[in-house]
Amino acid sequence: MKTIPFTFRNILLSIGLFCMMAGIFGLSFIWSIDHRSADSLSSYCRIDFQSSHNEQGYLEGAILTLWDWRYDSARMKPDAILYTDGDAWEMKAAVKQSPAGTDKDHPWQKENKLFVELPRASLPAIKKADSVRFRFYYDNGQTIDLPLNAPDLEYWKRQLN
Repeated sequence: MKTIPFTFRNILLSIGLFCMMAGIFGLSFIWSIDHRSADSLSSYCRIDFQSSHNEQGYLEGAILTLWDWRYDSARMKPDAILYTDGDAWEMKAAVKQSPAGTDKDHPWQKENKLFVELPRASLPAIKKADSVRFRFYYDNGQTIDLPLNAPDLEYWKRQLN
């Protein structure tokens, strides 16, 4: 039986192949996280919906905040669209990106935050809607357009009553 001698060339070749394989699997993992698929908005990112009422108990408005964590440097655009049973409500949002390492639960990912005040005219439409979708954009061309799941829609409706 013939043995293969370990030469400097074989060691470099082994290290190079290992680095290439690790890079391929690492990049595919990161790409799949940043381009994940989901069936509802709350399964894609963290959402917070809050309504505000005046002293008499009348509804004044509602705000929606989204948090999304990504490995790439794509930033959210300040544009968003809310769809209530097909009616579109275009909005301007405040967006912010925090660098990686600022969140202990996502130490290697950048945090993108979108904050939007919903148009007052959309609030009655949300109360009676059978389906609500929310669309937002990234500067790399990616568009996220997802519906609310049934429990989230019921929560939004309770917040608005």
